[in-house]
Amino acid sequence: MSTTVDDELWTAVGDPTRRRMLDLLLVGGGTATTLSEHLPITRQAVAKHLGVLHRVGLVQVTTAGRERRYEVDEAQLARAVAQLSSVGAAWDARLRRIKGIAEAIERDRRD
Repeated sequence: MSTTVDDELWTAVGDPTRRRMLDLLLVGGGTATTLSEHLPITRQAVAKHLGVLHRVGLVQVTTAGRERRYEVDEAQLARAVAQLSSVGAAWDARLRRIKGIAEAIERDRRD
């Protein structure tokens, strides 16, 4: 199975604050206000980060009155994990090839 890497998705999760927000949201969702209580940034900054996560589909938003509640979209998160696994496997294969080349060069030097 081949998974195409989604650059926007990785840009979104590349930020440590957004990864921390995802960790907090996985516990049970939250609002920008509740998340800001656990992060060293303002509620407005949290809202901007949530906007990025929402645009790439990692979080879903439900509105009740003036409150916007965010929850992790587990299907999209699973897609991100699959992409990471795919990228990791590709790099492992590259490193094995490089190691093989280096070992062949070293054998040729000894012979």
